[in-house]
Amino acid sequence: MLIVKEVSKKFDGREKYADYKISFTANDGEVIGVVGPNGAGKTTLLRMLGGILQPTDGKIMFDDQTFQENETEIKKNIGYLSENTQIYKAFTTYEFLNMCCDIYSIDKKDRDKRINNILKKLKIENLSNQRIEHLSTGQSQKVNIARLLIHNPKYYILDEVTNGLDIMSSEIIARFVKEEKKNNKVVIYSTHHMEEIESICDRLLIINEGKVIENDTVENILKKTKKKNLREAFFEIIGGDSL
Repeated sequence: MLIVKEVSKKFDGREKYADYKISFTANDGEVIGVVGPNGAGKTTLLRMLGGILQPTDGKIMFDDQTFQENETEIKKNIGYLSENTQIYKAFTTYEFLNMCCDIYSIDKKDRDKRINNILKKLKIENLSNQRIEHLSTGQSQKVNIARLLIHNPKYYILDEVTNGLDIMSSEIIARFVKEEKKNNKVVIYSTHHMEEIESICDRLLIINEGKVIENDTVENILKKTKKKNLREAFFEIIGGDSL
C-alpha cells in the first residue's frame, strides 16, 4: 500500500508551491490515474513518489516505511518510467537488460531465463540482439518496460509513457499495466489520454495548480459531472471548455 499524506513541494526561489498538501492512498492491486493541465504538478508528484525529489512537507509511505527510514529497500521495489527516460544506445537490448540485472543483483544463473521470458511477454524477442540506437521510439519504450520488469517491483510509477507511441505500442503498455494489476502491484499512471484512464485505471486523481481537486472512480466522476465521457468531465471539473 502507498500512502501519501499532505505532501507539498516548493522549489527554491519560487513563491508558489508546485504541489500543495496532496493526500491519497493506493491499495495493492490498484491502478491510480493522474491527470491535469500542463504545469499542474503531476510530474513533480511522481518524482517525489519515485524518490527523485524530496518533499518540502508531508509524508510518503510504502508499506508503512518512508524513504527516510529505508530508502534503499523502497527504491528496490519501485519501477519508474517517464516519456523522457533514456537508455544506453550503444548496448543491444540483451546487454542493457543484463546490465540491469547487475544493478539489482539478479543471480547470474537465472538471468537468461528471466530476460528471455520478459522479451517474450512483451513480444520483442526480435530486438534482443539489436542495438538500442537503431530502435524506433516505440521499440525503445518497450525495452524500457522490460527494464521495469527485471527486478519485479511492487510499485510502478509511469509518467506519460505512451506519448509519441503508435496505437500498437500503446496497447502493449496498457496490457502490461493490466497484467501487473492482476499481480497485486500498485500502479500510478499519469497521462493526457483520457481513453487510457477509462480503460485501465480504478481511480483518478485530477490535479490543478498543485492541488488534488478530484479523487474518485471514473464512474463516480461521470455521474457527478453528468458527462458522457471522461474528457468532457475533466474540462467540467477544471473549468475549461471541451471545445
